[in-house]
Amino acid sequence: MSENTAKNSSNPADSALDTANSDSDTAVSASDISASVPDISEILGFWKIAEADPNRLAVVDPDYHETTAGELYDLTNQIVHGLRALGLKTGDQVTTVLPNSVEQMAICLAAYQAGLYVTTVNWHLAGPEIAYILTDSETKALVVSDRFTQEAERAIAETDVPHRFSVGEVSGCRAFQELTANQPTSRPDDLSTGSFMFYTSGTTGRPKGVRRDLPGTHPDETAAASGGLFLLLGIEPHKDNVHITQAPLYHTAVNVWATTSLHMGHSAVLMDRWTPEGALERIDRYKVTQSHMVPTMFHLLLQLPEEVKAKYDVSSLRRMVHAAAPCPKETKLKMLDWWGDSIWEYYAATEGGGTYVSPQEWRKHPGTVGTPWPGSEVIVVDEDGNELPTGQSGTIYMKMPGMNFSYYKDKEKTSKARLGDFFTVGDVGYFNEDGYLFLNDRSTDMIIVGGVNIYPAEIEGALLQCPLVGDAAVFGIPNEDMGEEIKAVIELSEAADMPQAEAREQIMAHLRDRVAKQKWPHSLDFTEEMPRDPNGKLYKRRLRDPYWEGKKQKI
Repeated sequence: MSENTAKNSSNPADSALDTANSDSDTAVSASDISASVPDISEILGFWKIAEADPNRLAVVDPDYHETTAGELYDLTNQIVHGLRALGLKTGDQVTTVLPNSVEQMAICLAAYQAGLYVTTVNWHLAGPEIAYILTDSETKALVVSDRFTQEAERAIAETDVPHRFSVGEVSGCRAFQELTANQPTSRPDDLSTGSFMFYTSGTTGRPKGVRRDLPGTHPDETAAASGGLFLLLGIEPHKDNVHITQAPLYHTAVNVWATTSLHMGHSAVLMDRWTPEGALERIDRYKVTQSHMVPTMFHLLLQLPEEVKAKYDVSSLRRMVHAAAPCPKETKLKMLDWWGDSIWEYYAATEGGGTYVSPQEWRKHPGTVGTPWPGSEVIVVDEDGNELPTGQSGTIYMKMPGMNFSYYKDKEKTSKARLGDFFTVGDVGYFNEDGYLFLNDRSTDMIIVGGVNIYPAEIEGALLQCPLVGDAAVFGIPNEDMGEEIKAVIELSEAADMPQAEAREQIMAHLRDRVAKQKWPHSLDFTEEMPRDPNGKLYKRRLRDPYWEGKKQKI
């Protein structure tokens, strides 16, 4: 290994996982079990926890309806029995188009204990896009919500999914209650661990399912050992931990964090349409201790008036972990000042990971995404696959034992993402002299102006510190002389009560004081609303592509 390879092969979480209770697989309804067990602090895995303490709070839905562990236990078992009655077997596919809800959580848990693959579809997709996923994944059972009736019905019309159910009324579907009606609440026999098959965003073509081989283990055993990342980040089992789900459960990390919380004995509070004050209200009401967040949420929270922030108690927070995009240094420092040292960060992908960093380490190395997880390796390489020395930027590749995957039905994409046993999602970064990884940007987002590499994330981070900026996107557009030029698109904040020309000049003046001249946007436009999904992911191509119509663009 070169000096730029970061590696760690020991896992301090393993010993903590040894406390997992993997007792018998006795089929029994949690609602029939006494809640008098005095101490379940060493029991891990949702079903074992629910059997020991069925009255504990498991899930709070977006409308504040509360579901106990026993109730959720019964529902997950009924779903398994119902799916098996339809003929589904180990390795078959279940797909949902559902909002954040108890039904969404229950179906994912049911698939997990029944040896099924489950895909939670982005409900912003159009009918034909949903139909593509249903067909590509070979879906045997589909559950949709009447909130997405129009696109769900379009998708159903284009596919031949044999078993279709809906929460609410959707044409071509049976009521979800029919799946579980008259089914026993006892745990089914012959259980085995299933898996998510999340689909990549598809920003450069059709989305692809990230599929892993099923482990062939009992779900109680797998569930009890699923909290390795939590333990790594200092999130302990049980205690009084409460998780808040602030983004749609169709996202990989969002869903994994919510279900893992249940396996660790934590309650999960679900949000639907995220608002900054709505998040603070739930944090205060349920004494939330942890969450999975994205930097866009931080930015919007910081824009709240001081009197609104002061209304809510956030002293319960312990691990508010963020990922998915680079966080501007100034934004993170402001959040640390407000929420204290509860803000941790990690870098990973649907395909695997990754690195992590504590708030204390981050303060010593501002802007870093940390050092590799125990057992993982991270390298930075040039275009020829050669490892680069400290301080030089290149493509980031990662490897973690036991995290092998393939893009379902796409050997070419799987091959292109690999460098030996390592994989990449196209991010560019470098290691500093202390072995901490820093991200520049996605290679596809990099702007090349007259041969100079410009990383939009740095410019966006500086723009977001301007009080007039509610949101920002920076990307390259064609320029005959320089190849590309820098375009900035701004969503103004509520503070920008002035003509656009005046706002433009103030924003540019702010930027000129913070970044080098070669990084100044050549033009700055405004938009009413930035194209982001509810998790904060920016669909930058929707802004960029019109400028490249008829021209060659990197993909």
